[in-house]
Amino acid sequence: MTGDAEFTSIPMRWVGPLRLSGDVVGEQQVPLATYESPLWPSVGRGARISRLVPDGIRVTIVDERMTRSSLFVAATGADAARAARRILERQAELAEIVAAQSRHARLIDIDTEIVGNLLFLRFALTTGDASGHNMVTLAAESLMARVLEWHPELQYGSISGNYCSDKKATAVNGILGRGRNTIAEILIPAALVSEQLRSSAARIVELNTRKNLVGSTIAGALRSANAHYANMLLAFYLATGQDAANIVEGSQGITWAEVRGDGDLYFSCTLPNLIVGTVGNGKDLPGVEDALTRIGCREDREPGGNARRLAGLIAATVLCGELSLLAAQTNPGELMDSHLRLERRTEGTR
Repeated sequence: MTGDAEFTSIPMRWVGPLRLSGDVVGEQQVPLATYESPLWPSVGRGARISRLVPDGIRVTIVDERMTRSSLFVAATGADAARAARRILERQAELAEIVAAQSRHARLIDIDTEIVGNLLFLRFALTTGDASGHNMVTLAAESLMARVLEWHPELQYGSISGNYCSDKKATAVNGILGRGRNTIAEILIPAALVSEQLRSSAARIVELNTRKNLVGSTIAGALRSANAHYANMLLAFYLATGQDAANIVEGSQGITWAEVRGDGDLYFSCTLPNLIVGTVGNGKDLPGVEDALTRIGCREDREPGGNARRLAGLIAATVLCGELSLLAAQTNPGELMDSHLRLERRTEGTR
């Protein structure tokens, strides 16, 4: 690092533990690095509620893949379409190329898009415990070379044609997948909603509909309806050595809430684009290494197991902060009062 350490370090606190079930099981504290100090007690409130519910926060990893879209140029749209069909017919051969050059990367899908005479091939790969940015780029280089060898009528356009789509708010990632698609959900009894959140399931559901769903729609949000996923994502990303720019697509998620039974609250956060890893650039820094070890992401698991655990912990943390903020906003004045009080405290809250 360069510069004065006093200005380059970011305050970090351990919050929780969170109680988890599903694809991540047990209780786990989580590290959050942020200048927004009220985030720690806010996530801490959600974590406390998770410990009061038998199953805590249930985590589900729906899918995982990393993508790179390569751009080819044909003479005509007809040539591009013809080449696309033939390339898809030979996907198995392309998969062999990827497997031969990497121990962890595996080609699992190819999607095509044609615009005029431009052909976009979106390669999707599994990348083990790495987030996979460099892995998919290296694979795409080899795949492009083979495609150009097969189809001399095509020309090189770019190794990345933005149909990936990396660090940009787009629809394609939510539709086709990029990163680890993760769901965190919890069912909170009515009494706990009242005691711990000073609200009710009906009020939280109503606010989520009006604010997150309707408000985000009129704002022009793209496959996104949430209050502040980016806050928890950035804090967790910085603490665990992730590429912080990936919160752009990572925060494209949807909060959903329902009233169940006699006033119980079902609350979920769906994050389809969590681009995270436990190996790669930045992961060997002392503070990051310690954090990954402490959250159980340095264990001897099958390839991808540690990264899936990390994604699950992140999604559960997002749920804790999202739940706490929405509950606060059902009460006039609570949000601002909390910030005024908590930002003047000198110590973080677990």
